[in-house]
Amino acid sequence: MEPILELDGLSKTYPGGLKALDAVDLTVHKGEIFALLGPNGAGKTTLIGAVCGLVRPTGGTMRAFGHDLSTDWRRARARIGLVPQELATDMFEPVIRAVSYSRGLFGLPPDKARIEEILRALSLWDKCDERIMALSGGMKRRVLIAKALAHEPDLLFLDEPTAGVDVELRRDMWKLIGAMRERGVTIILTTHYIEEAEEMADRVGVIRKGRLLMVDDKAAMMARLGRTEALIDLDQPLAELPAALAGFPVHLERDGHQLCYRGGDGSGKGKAEVAALVKALVSAGIGFVGIDIHESSLEDIFVDLVAEQGA
Repeated sequence: MEPILELDGLSKTYPGGLKALDAVDLTVHKGEIFALLGPNGAGKTTLIGAVCGLVRPTGGTMRAFGHDLSTDWRRARARIGLVPQELATDMFEPVIRAVSYSRGLFGLPPDKARIEEILRALSLWDKCDERIMALSGGMKRRVLIAKALAHEPDLLFLDEPTAGVDVELRRDMWKLIGAMRERGVTIILTTHYIEEAEEMADRVGVIRKGRLLMVDDKAAMMARLGRTEALIDLDQPLAELPAALAGFPVHLERDGHQLCYRGGDGSGKGKAEVAALVKALVSAGIGFVGIDIHESSLEDIFVDLVAEQGA
């Protein structure tokens, strides 16, 4: 696959010694949706700022579309769009003028049809002549997205794009993102809504304290790190595990009233083991009144991975 963004040893240390990025290596490919997950202060926004020219790195190299961002940033930047986390735009401008101006900043000719298409896709067309300051918070967020899309970028950064916005905007935005992906646009997003990353992303990276802990295909990550948990409510408490259950990764909880299974690898192995465990219970004459089975989500994996690295 064609690499769109290549980071090699990217580092950023602020005055005072805070290391926001610690030798980050990352390659993002054309047409993929890459989700960067991490707790607050992990370095997500700093990484995006470095690529977009808002933060000056203290080490490493960055290449976008084959251009070195330290020496040939102008040509690469014209193909990059950014939806920032913070609401920062000219509040006195009408919506359509602000979005059209963003297109002109990158040297593109006026295209009223394209601007209208973007505004309609974000449910902003009926607000096109209103000043941005008069809009609701959710509508202002839509304007930021429209401005980022105005110059038709090939690489789009979305920094917490749906934080604090309404469900309708989230639906409209992800519909638009799906259409952009079909046109070959590469998308890098950070989000606190991990279910969005689970649904949309092709690959996932986990960052903590400026270090990239893991990058992998989403499905492969869930298969390798996923787990199955089954809670079996027993009709009679057990004082200890019987020999018939010795081969299963189980333990007793709730004073022996509940049997807890944790195992598998995200590939379906866990469900098969739970089925075998149930058969073993029946064979041993151990009665139960309920079973609750839970498969790991991407959020479970993320929380466990960050916790393992030490809080």
